[in-house]
Amino acid sequence: MIQKNEKSIMILEDDDDLAEGIALSLQDKELSFMLCKTIGEAREILKNNEFDLLIFDINLPDGSGLEFCREVRRMVNVPIAILTARDMELDIVKGLESGADDYITKPFSLMVLRARIRALLRRNNPESEKDYRDSVFLFRFASMEFFKSGKPIELSKTEQRILYLLVSNPNKIITRERLLEWVWPDGTEYVEDNALSVGIRRLRDKVEDDSSNPAFIKTVYGKGYIWESL
Repeated sequence: MIQKNEKSIMILEDDDDLAEGIALSLQDKELSFMLCKTIGEAREILKNNEFDLLIFDINLPDGSGLEFCREVRRMVNVPIAILTARDMELDIVKGLESGADDYITKPFSLMVLRARIRALLRRNNPESEKDYRDSVFLFRFASMEFFKSGKPIELSKTEQRILYLLVSNPNKIITRERLLEWVWPDGTEYVEDNALSVGIRRLRDKVEDDSSNPAFIKTVYGKGYIWESL
């Protein structure tokens, strides 16, 4: 049985080293994993367990991961990612046509892998479902309406994403790495080194009374940032 944490992921991959490597790379107290080697095994497990994300290899001992993807897509509405070699463009196209939501090319970098997985998990838990309200602020992420003391605040998409992650985890340190992966889920290779710092500064300018002495978005030096709720 799965030890249920916040999110559960099935990895269907007959290469033990690769499957375990993916699980280790994504290791997080908020994630749990079920590793399967065959389609038959995965099919039986899916009958009795619910998952937040499915990761399928294409070539498996007892059949095609693409066909299984098509089969699963008819039964459940869960994000599916396929594993494929970097140069197999046709496999990527077939995978997406079979119902996959995304693909992960092998070999993959840790940062890109984590970003893609988190992006897929967010599709099952959209930020639009959540509002934030206290005695000063009202943040409506679904309609992109943000208020401070009843007055509207205009926020860029980057500022909205930073704000959402912080207020969703009040009084908890959010590392720079996690913020980077959240704000730029497609990878940070082309993101300027100071982009996050700039986003934080601009957000403070809009939500703080004194951005040089913030009361809400505080820096925890050497670790990250924290939203101090009222």
